[in-house]
Amino acid sequence: MNHESGYGRAHRQAEHIFRNLLPAHGMAVREGQIALCHAMLDALFNKEVLLCEAGVGIGKTLAYLVACVLWQQQRPAALVEPVVISTSSVTLQEAILREYLPFLSQVLLQEHIIQAPICAVVRKGKERFACDLRLQLRKTQVKQRGQGHDAEMRSLYNVSRNLDLDQAEGLSNFDRRLICVPEHCPKSCSARRSCRYRKYLEEANGRRVTIQICNHNFLLADATHRQEKWPRLLKNYQALVIDEAHKLPEAAAQMYGRRFSVQDGENLCRLLEKSHCTHTAQQLRERLTALQAAFCADEIVNAAVAFCPSNVQNAALLSAQAAFRQAAVTRTAKPLPAWPLHRLRESADVLQLFIEQNSNCILYIQYDSDGKPTLCADCRDLPARLDKALWSVRQAAILTSGTLSAGGNFTHTVQRIGLNNPQTFRAESPFDYKRNCILYFPKRTSTPLDEVEWLSQEIEQLVQVCHGHALVLFTSYDQMGRVQQRLQGRVAYPLLTARRNGQLFVQAFKQLSNAVLFAAGPCWEGVDFPGDRVSLLIIIRLPFPVPDPVSDAEKAKYPDLHSYIQAEVIPTMQKKLRQGFGRAIRTETDTCTVAILDPRAAPGGRYHRAALDALPKMNMTQDIKDVEHFIRAVKGAEYFFD
Repeated sequence: MNHESGYGRAHRQAEHIFRNLLPAHGMAVREGQIALCHAMLDALFNKEVLLCEAGVGIGKTLAYLVACVLWQQQRPAALVEPVVISTSSVTLQEAILREYLPFLSQVLLQEHIIQAPICAVVRKGKERFACDLRLQLRKTQVKQRGQGHDAEMRSLYNVSRNLDLDQAEGLSNFDRRLICVPEHCPKSCSARRSCRYRKYLEEANGRRVTIQICNHNFLLADATHRQEKWPRLLKNYQALVIDEAHKLPEAAAQMYGRRFSVQDGENLCRLLEKSHCTHTAQQLRERLTALQAAFCADEIVNAAVAFCPSNVQNAALLSAQAAFRQAAVTRTAKPLPAWPLHRLRESADVLQLFIEQNSNCILYIQYDSDGKPTLCADCRDLPARLDKALWSVRQAAILTSGTLSAGGNFTHTVQRIGLNNPQTFRAESPFDYKRNCILYFPKRTSTPLDEVEWLSQEIEQLVQVCHGHALVLFTSYDQMGRVQQRLQGRVAYPLLTARRNGQLFVQAFKQLSNAVLFAAGPCWEGVDFPGDRVSLLIIIRLPFPVPDPVSDAEKAKYPDLHSYIQAEVIPTMQKKLRQGFGRAIRTETDTCTVAILDPRAAPGGRYHRAALDALPKMNMTQDIKDVEHFIRAVKGAEYFFD
């Protein structure tokens, strides 16, 4: 008798799920999604690392969830361990846990492909969960204040019903810090037996859990724990899926870099005071004040500056470091807990990197919006660190995103993530961009206007021709503000501006039937505007990375500037441009005009070919009348009456 292998059975079931079962529940058959799932199954069975680029609308999340479930089904019961899914955003984690998995579980249970519901859990840092003891103390404090704190009490009672602080509505950041699980939980805690956080950990490490969901930072922290032989943060797993993989290098820079701000030191001073080390805290605070004064630069805000210390700054560093070391060895009536001691020593170690100007680090000062400095030491060998942490264990790994390739290949991503000859796969978007999208480049006049006025006129004209429904993406908050001021009263639709942390304006834009949203930063990716709401996407400038001390260090690896630009700058811009372009078409029926106002991207411009290589094939024009004809051809009559 010819028995079907587990490999063959999994691939056959994948075909059945995507061609029959999911369409029966209202989902379209997408050949790219099916091919993507097969490629992922191959990587899992062969214990390979696979880079998967999935165009908008492919459905990569369901592709890897189906692949993981079917692969686990074919594993011997004694060998089955969870799969880890790592994402960059909380939004995607919640969608996987509360939307994708319940839906997929129901479908597969009905068809008897699985015998028990898929059990998944979100793993996060302990600071994202409530400590029952601290919560009770905080509720007592607020209750004693009497009337006027009803809203705060309601938010605290919400936490009583929901351990996860990310799910607690109305909870202030101040209360969150007071009631979260502390860095160190004493074994003598009176609430230990009934502790909800401990019960959550027991369940998360139980045999029923087959999928662990976390963010990239938590994944890398777990890898560090394993390397250092510390207690593991994640239960042992047998395969890894990294969604939003284009964000992994950024997470690695945060994880492996070292930071020190005066605020960090101030927090330690408060801990010392609570432990009755008042004199030590006072001495440390004085040194920290001197340190901030030495590095303060009122004229520099929101910028990174290379570390080139003066004699005064060196002296302030030495003095502050000595204070930290002294605080760590000061004898007190009540010994300091282990973790504040660790933080004191760690702070001294970070300052040592700057004192000795450690050549293994990229050293710079990051100034915030108030001009306050943070000392930053970034790791120079991030690819090697990632290789040692994640790839050298020789487990199956799937890395996926909509923007992993640049210029038609994965070279830039492979080098940044530290991979060595991974398998690669590209699934092109199923959307008909030639029918549903037009790309517009304006012509610049021979006598250029003031830059802000020229941009304002172009935006005003495009908004008028497309009847609003516009998202305008900037690379500079300053430029965005100046253009917005110039256009006040000149646009016939509500004009919203999403500055930093501008989610309120994004939500307002979604609720309005027709408006114009100016945005920058986070809005280049991760926001979803399906339907007619964004029928005009304007990209003000090509999103080239801003030079900083980290990019200067990267530049030094190349023989000349041209080589650096070709290898690093252009691929980074292309990925970011594709992220921004992805805000235009979100479903098969969406239609949109995309306008790029940067003259360098226009025909004849220096980066015209690079811009086109980053985008899907579509019709292109420099005539505003073509845009007007396109909008009138693809939109229904109701569109023009919003």
